[in-house]
Amino acid sequence: MLWDIFCKVIDNHGDTGVCWRLAADLGSRGETVRLWMDDLAALSWMAPQGAPGVTVGRWTDDTPWPPPGDVLVEAFGCDPAPAFVAAFARRHRGAPAAARWINLEYLSAEPFVERAHGLPSPVAHGPGAGMVKYFFYPGFTARTGGLLREPGLTGRQARFDRAAWAARRGVPLQGQLVSLFCYEPRALPGLLMQLAQHSQPTQLLVTAGRAADATRAALQHVPTQGSLAVHWLPLMNQGQYDELLWACDFNFVRGEDSLVRALWAGQPFAWHLYPQDDGAHEAKLQAFLQILAPPPDWGRFMRTWNGLDDGPLPPLDVPGWQASATALRARLLAQDDLATALAGFVVKKR
Repeated sequence: MLWDIFCKVIDNHGDTGVCWRLAADLGSRGETVRLWMDDLAALSWMAPQGAPGVTVGRWTDDTPWPPPGDVLVEAFGCDPAPAFVAAFARRHRGAPAAARWINLEYLSAEPFVERAHGLPSPVAHGPGAGMVKYFFYPGFTARTGGLLREPGLTGRQARFDRAAWAARRGVPLQGQLVSLFCYEPRALPGLLMQLAQHSQPTQLLVTAGRAADATRAALQHVPTQGSLAVHWLPLMNQGQYDELLWACDFNFVRGEDSLVRALWAGQPFAWHLYPQDDGAHEAKLQAFLQILAPPPDWGRFMRTWNGLDDGPLPPLDVPGWQASATALRARLLAQDDLATALAGFVVKKR
């Protein structure tokens, strides 16, 4: 089928990352995908190689839209261009209730996801009036749309050579390797102090952008780096970022795309959610912790990292947390991946 995926970029890492991985995954399975984005900047370093079956177009008020395809995916409720929606509705007027228009929602473990996944949403107004959208929720259970996991991922990970990777980047395999991709957590100075005072060395691999800026600011409050060695990373494409997660013993991740990649990496991690003024990130984290079922100190670590619990961060306990991370990865691998589930849903509803 010909898929049109629309994305408005709010967070250039997460939104772009999710939509590009979905487009590339569908393309690798023989689908044809047009990815329409209002900001293409991050793709220049995130996916410079492109992907078979995928073309990228800039979404502006003046875009000359081609005839619509078979499936319209609006990522995160972004409201695709009205002119394109009108043409899509004209093309599919004969089957308005078929699952041709998908609202791909944000990832969450909250209970409403299972209830809302796959539900129809009739369009009563605007250029798409008379059509039906369908909610499609990524998730962590068989009653959701699953997680993005391209064919061959586990094989690529199994062939990964950690020692060769570290040698190419000048990272000594001494002590523990920790990757850091975050916003500006208030617990960051405490983490750096903890690692600096740890009995074993830590190689901290800091991603470019906000994480690097926050770390440089936090290091001003650490009197000595002690056991901590900081490595500043350049911008990485998606494949390189996957390898970073595979190489590290513990991964700090943020948003949606990097969380999923940390789950597939199979090492313990800390998820930094974007803080919401209404506290919605707390409910989202708590629901995810119920899925993860971590040891109590890992749960406290994640809540403290997100500014939800007071007090110092519990010590990192990679060996003690590994079993929970491994078990969750195994459970998730047993479920259909998101692209498989999405394509199957569309075909079933035709």
